[in-house]
Parts: sequence; C-alpha cells; structure tokens
Amino acid sequence: MPFRIVRNDITKMQVDAIVNTANEEPIYSSGTDTAVYAVAGAEELLNARRKIGFLNEGEVAITPGFNLVAKYIIHAVSPFYEDGNNGEEEKLRSCYEKSLQLALENDCKSIAFPLIATGSYGYPKAEGMEIALSVIHNFLMKEDMMIYLVVFDKEAVRLSGQIFEDIEAFIDENYVVEKHKMEYGFSCECERISMDLNDEDLSEMVRRKDLDLEDIVKNVGETFQQQLFRLIDERGRDEVEVYKGACKDKKFFYKIRNNVNYQPSKHTVFAFALSLRLTLEETKDLLASAGFALSPSSRFDLIMQYVFEQEIYDMYKIDCILYDFGEEKYFSCE
Repeated sequence: MPFRIVRNDITKMQVDAIVNTANEEPIYSSGTDTAVYAVAGAEELLNARRKIGFLNEGEVAITPGFNLVAKYIIHAVSPFYEDGNNGEEEKLRSCYEKSLQLALENDCKSIAFPLIATGSYGYPKAEGMEIALSVIHNFLMKEDMMIYLVVFDKEAVRLSGQIFEDIEAFIDENYVVEKHKMEYGFSCECERISMDLNDEDLSEMVRRKDLDLEDIVKNVGETFQQQLFRLIDERGRDEVEVYKGACKDKKFFYKIRNNVNYQPSKHTVFAFALSLRLTLEETKDLLASAGFALSPSSRFDLIMQYVFEQEIYDMYKIDCILYDFGEEKYFSCE
C-alpha cells in the first residue's frame, strides 16, 4: 500500500498522472492551476480543457500532460468552502475518489495529488487532510498504486493539525537524555533488552549454579514471530487484514511466518503493533521480543509512544505527524 507525503512542486513529479485543482469553466486561475498550465503549455492544455467543457464541483476529467513529466493531468473541480454545511465534504471526497478511479481506468501506476481545495478555495487544512487520507486509505486497501500527496510549502501546512502542539509538549517533557543518565547510569545510545527472567532472579540462579548457560538460553521468551502470531490468534484477526493493515505484502508476511527466529526491523514491529491496535504496554512487549525498547533519546520513539498512549492507529495520520516533525521514516510508503 504505497503512499508518501512529499514537499515538492507537483509539476515536477515523475508520475503517470498529477491532479490539478480546476475551475468549473474551462479557464485557469491563480495558484497551482496557473503553474500546471504554464509548465504543460497553456495554449495546448486550455484547448484540451475546452473540449471537456463545464464540470460541476466534485467532478473530474483527464487530459494529456503535454510538456509535463506526467503523462496525464486529472482536472478535479474542488468546492469553495463556505461553512461546511453545503456539501463541501462530499464534493471534496468525490474529487479524490473520482481522480483515483480515473487514474485506474487509464492504467496509471502512480499519481500525485495536491492538498485539494485547502488553498484559495478555503477548505480548512486539517479537515481537508483527513478527507484525503480517508479516501487514499480506502483505495489502497483494494488497489495497488503509488500515491503521493504533494505539499509545496512545508511551513504553510501543518498536516497533523492541532495535535502538533500536544506532541511537541510531550517530546519536550520526555526528551531527557541527561535525566535518563542520572536515573539509570547510562545513556540511551544502546537499548536495553528486556527478558522474561529479571536481572535479580537471573543473578541469583547463576550464583547458586542452579542453571548453567544452556539452561538459561532454554528459558528465553517468545520470539517476535511467535508473539506476533499469538496476538493475531488471540484477537481473532484475519492474517490478510493484519499484514495489509501493517502496509506489508503477502510475500513479506509469509517470510515471517516461515521463520520462527525472524528478526524484524524496529519499524516493522511498530507497523504490526499499529495494525493489531496494541496498547503501549503490549507494544513494548512486542518490541522486546525482537530485542528493542523505546528510547527517550529518540524523537521517533517518543512520537510512537505518544500515538500508542493516545490510541492513534491511523498510519496515514501518523505519517502526517512524522512529516511535521521532520522524520524521514513513514509507515504507509514501504
């Protein structure tokens, strides 16, 4: 389920189709619309648009990309935002849905969207973002297409909305490497691995020579693979639903299934924890089974701790949060 938020000029995107916020009439105006026409070739593109004629809000149409890198331009007539009570949400949702369907019908393998209607059309950015993510998520659960959401000016759009301030405060409160050193006597450059046998019990066993090294190793806890499939069974979840929810494909998932000692990346552990909607404590246990722990010196880990505490399981929304905080690793783009 490939999806990526990028900061770029949409006219430079190397994709099969770009989406342009269009007018109802075959004219072009300020903003992204002007930029698309200028790069594509205003006269040729305008002639093609005139052949299509009038389009209602929420409708879409396709033309060649002309001088663009993209093969096609999908023209989506987005709604002007008044007060949210005049069908704006349905029309905006339609822009995304119909654009994706049109791209599919034209055998597009990749598409780039702007954040439709959130500029001069006045749609609130946070609400517009939620609609975009909702439609993209539903589409990628059924179809395979590389989808980009292009944000030209990162400073102008805070994709995660009001939640940004909460996370920023959470990080400020918990991003405390020096405090961690004071409390635990070591920095977090290395992550401690939890064990089923705690340090005190293990030391006593070794001291009394009740266990030799071979016995100790035999008492190791569940592997990541064992714990993952136990959690799937306990929750009665469908395996296909789980690996798709983690943005993984069938081949990758069966690679895990066929190797009891499979060693995942930390990012993969988080992805499955989100798909299974684990609690923070359950996520810590799953991380530990793979030899990982949450580190207070990692901004990424602190963000993940926050989203599990707040029970935010929407990977697309989490990607917005990660984007806002300058993290380069996303969940829905592998």
